[in-house]
Amino acid sequence: MSASVPFETPAKAGPPAGRMPAAQMFLLIAGVLVGTGSLGALGTSLPLPWAPAGMALGAAMILLGAVGLGRAITPGAPLESDRTGDPSSMPAQLTGQLDPVLSRWKWLVKWFLAIPHYAVLAVLWVAFLVVTVAAGVAILVTGRYPAALFQFAVGVLRWNWRVSFYAYGVLGTDEYPPFTLARTAYPAEFDVAYPASLSHWKVLVKSWLLALPQLLVVSALSGGAWASSSASGISLMGVLVLVAAVILLCTGVYRVGLFNLLMGINRWVLRTVTYVALLTDTYPPFRLDQGPFDPPAGALEPGSA
Repeated sequence: MSASVPFETPAKAGPPAGRMPAAQMFLLIAGVLVGTGSLGALGTSLPLPWAPAGMALGAAMILLGAVGLGRAITPGAPLESDRTGDPSSMPAQLTGQLDPVLSRWKWLVKWFLAIPHYAVLAVLWVAFLVVTVAAGVAILVTGRYPAALFQFAVGVLRWNWRVSFYAYGVLGTDEYPPFTLARTAYPAEFDVAYPASLSHWKVLVKSWLLALPQLLVVSALSGGAWASSSASGISLMGVLVLVAAVILLCTGVYRVGLFNLLMGINRWVLRTVTYVALLTDTYPPFRLDQGPFDPPAGALEPGSA
């Protein structure tokens, strides 16, 4: 391998591709445990100063762990300002490759096989919320999302998407998802272009006011399944996944039309989540992209070729 690559001065030592630094992950998990434990202690007999102090300590540990984990992820998507050659593309890009051959029955147990991922994601989503609040303060003051925290937040969404694609949101692959925030060769991937700058004032209103129409549509389509491994209630996405699973069980074939529709719903959902999580100022389109990529510029305009 070394004979085919020119000699270069080794970069700073880091974890192998796809591996997360153990120390930073341990610090983040400890921070979540300390913070949630202190939050649960509010209103108990614990002296008042100690619960808020524990929450502050937990938040600090989470942020330090998230920064370390984010720095270990090599940026993949270009800067938003570098996407001038493709004005139709969205900052958030979600992809998924349907396995040519899928097991007829494995979807019955995938939700169970993915339990270890659910446990990790429960911790990561708590950290995601803390990071989003901290990033909101940073954006309000500086107009920038701290790069390391940005990569961490995108990594959490990437991990969640892989598990969803495997276990409950698409069932598009039998390949078990990797335990990493970083990019891999997995059939399902997600990335967001890093914004050079963000609006100072939009951070105050876009998550709850500007995004409200999108949130209503997303709730109707997914029932909130993007945020949890076990969505409550009935949603269009849940019904479509069940239909695809039953057809797969009976025929051994995953209908491509259903797959494309589910991918379109998931693209809509993840773009909305990206906007709500302050990762971009680009408002998500009211569009159900069912192909592997976004349509070219002008393709949706009347009379376009």
